[in-house]
Amino acid sequence: MKKLIQTLSLTACAALLLSACGKDDAKPSAAVFTSGMQDYLAQKGHFCLGKTDWPINITPNQAAAGEPDALQLPVLQKLGIVTFKDVMIRYDSPGKSEVLPTHQYSLTPEGEKYYLKQDFTYARTNGSKQVRHGDLCAATLTLDQIVGWEPPHDENGHKTTAVTYTYKVESAPWASDPDLARVFPMLSRVIHGDRQMQLKEVFTLTDKGWKSVDVM
Repeated sequence: MKKLIQTLSLTACAALLLSACGKDDAKPSAAVFTSGMQDYLAQKGHFCLGKTDWPINITPNQAAAGEPDALQLPVLQKLGIVTFKDVMIRYDSPGKSEVLPTHQYSLTPEGEKYYLKQDFTYARTNGSKQVRHGDLCAATLTLDQIVGWEPPHDENGHKTTAVTYTYKVESAPWASDPDLARVFPMLSRVIHGDRQMQLKEVFTLTDKGWKSVDVM
């Protein structure tokens, strides 16, 4: 009987400890959000350039219009990340078909080192989302520190808050090139914001504690 009582007591203590842990996980704190933010950045902390599908073709009209690819890819070529060849490609549009000289850009072996093969979700201009299965990435963010968070509020039946943090950045050797900063200004801002720029991420309270809404 004494052994049974000891077993029951240990079981009760374990249940109390688990209950306490659950309450601690639900209570907003720097420690709780540090763990959640580290998990979020481990999955979503890559800063990529939106170059998902290769090869990328640039026509004379696109070059003349100054489209982003037409401005950015020559800089990546200068840095040894991509190469190009001149090809003739047929383009079909309603009521029209024509063969145009085209710069066709492909990743070099060096560039392939920075092509991350995983699913990325991007927002379209119409508000819908599209998934791509890889992207050319120039930097990775990890957590520096939690700065603070907004008072949690109810949203769709769940406690929600916005958490402010600073980050550390590890960038590719070529990512700080001045010409690259000119054609990818946000990349330059992120690199120079190391341990200084404050970003926000929305967290919601789940049965497993506070989690970023972007990794649920």
